[in-house]
Amino acid sequence: MNEIKTLLNSLGLPDAAFNGGALVVRSPIDGAVLGSVHTASAGDMREAVARAHGAFQTWRTVPAPRRGELVRLFGEELRTHKSALARLVSLEAGKVTSEGEGEVQEMIDICDFAVGLSRQLHGLTIASERPGHRMMEQWLPLGVVGIISAFNFPVAVWAWNAALALVCGNSCVWKPSEKTPLTALATQALFDKARVHFDAAGGGAPAHLSQVLQGGAAVGEALVDAEQVALVSATGSTRMGRAVGPKVAARFGRCLLELGGNNAIIVSPSADLELAVRGILFGAYGTAGQRCTSTRRVIIHESIHDELVARLDTARASLRIGNPLVAGHLIGPLIDAAAFDAMQQALAHARAQGGEVSGGARVLTDVHPEAWYVQPALVRMPAQTAVVRQETFAPILYTLKYLQLDEAIALQNDVPQGLSSAIFTNDLREAEQFMSARGSDCGIANVNIGTSGAEIGGAFGGEKETGGGRESGSDAWRAYMRRTTNTINYSRELPLAQGVKFDL
Repeated sequence: MNEIKTLLNSLGLPDAAFNGGALVVRSPIDGAVLGSVHTASAGDMREAVARAHGAFQTWRTVPAPRRGELVRLFGEELRTHKSALARLVSLEAGKVTSEGEGEVQEMIDICDFAVGLSRQLHGLTIASERPGHRMMEQWLPLGVVGIISAFNFPVAVWAWNAALALVCGNSCVWKPSEKTPLTALATQALFDKARVHFDAAGGGAPAHLSQVLQGGAAVGEALVDAEQVALVSATGSTRMGRAVGPKVAARFGRCLLELGGNNAIIVSPSADLELAVRGILFGAYGTAGQRCTSTRRVIIHESIHDELVARLDTARASLRIGNPLVAGHLIGPLIDAAAFDAMQQALAHARAQGGEVSGGARVLTDVHPEAWYVQPALVRMPAQTAVVRQETFAPILYTLKYLQLDEAIALQNDVPQGLSSAIFTNDLREAEQFMSARGSDCGIANVNIGTSGAEIGGAFGGEKETGGGRESGSDAWRAYMRRTTNTINYSRELPLAQGVKFDL
């Protein structure tokens, strides 16, 4: 507890912020109590949304480049406190050290992206059919943005949303996962520090521009139901998305959903197998298989299937499992017992459906009896059965065979989810077909890299049951703004469009 207290204090949290609350926070590394956080009620959330709406009224009038300056200052706070926040991510989410560092780097990167974007929120100038007229479109601030985040990326996904929302002129209300509340509180403390510096330089950021409220389903529902929340960006399971989407649609709000993934890698006969093995292993087993972009399936040409599967299984068995804070360990713990139970249930179904399972057992119970470390599992499947078509948030990799590329692509696409995909091939025609309209149906389609590890410069998201949302780079900023089309008449006439006559 001394380490966590020192860490949280260094990030700007007073002792009262992580002591005496109803929500007990345990580290998945060893089950140790990290703190106890105060939770909000549904009423508290409604009041927070009202405050956020008031902050939006002020913030939308601040010039976008000035809004970018606040995000720049926040990025500087993240740089200063990168090691401490990354350590907290590892302690609370169970990530290996380099992944904790990488998550905070994602936050820094999206801040840099958003700062540049703050001078590029441009629309089009459009030719008018009417003489003496000009048309244009503008992108204007949207309103309150509600952010619901998941445990596996406890701060990066919030930053993807918040950095863009803020430069676009919006306020934010954040409901983090109950499994990772401390990282949310620490991030908010760093943002508050940046806001103080911004205001000291005459910035004028309103007090409730960004707020974080802890709690369970009732708090999340209050955020989703709030009429003043213009956009709900929710990351989590497809089941959660099925609940959130209709509620927001019923009040004609906007949704940005980042839901499940059941991602596949196709390996063709021409592939560089050394490259493929590395890409598949990280995709399947990095973060203990707890990424929405984790590789769940590998579809291998039958001519190389047995060789590649043998290499994957040998490498899988050699992966170092243990405390993610210890150098050299590549596989940390599952988040909790429920995740372990879901993994074991999936493996039981796979066996019943003809699968041959290697690995998957719980380990390190003598060292960490209150944590859930597991051997990564590799499952040789005879076909893409029901269990293979489901997403299990655990380090399970299913292997399948194919003969023709069309067959492999059909297998890849024959799941309800559509987030990330990849092919390993040195055949240009195969690569181009995979990325074409008759190829992958996912929001992300990679060649000769794995399914995980997206950069912030590209829009992130997927199709089908993944929800259709796009976050982070490219033109994802438009989700956080409203479009207005303007027609300006600088003539002394009033012609109507399409030649319509209405002469008085």
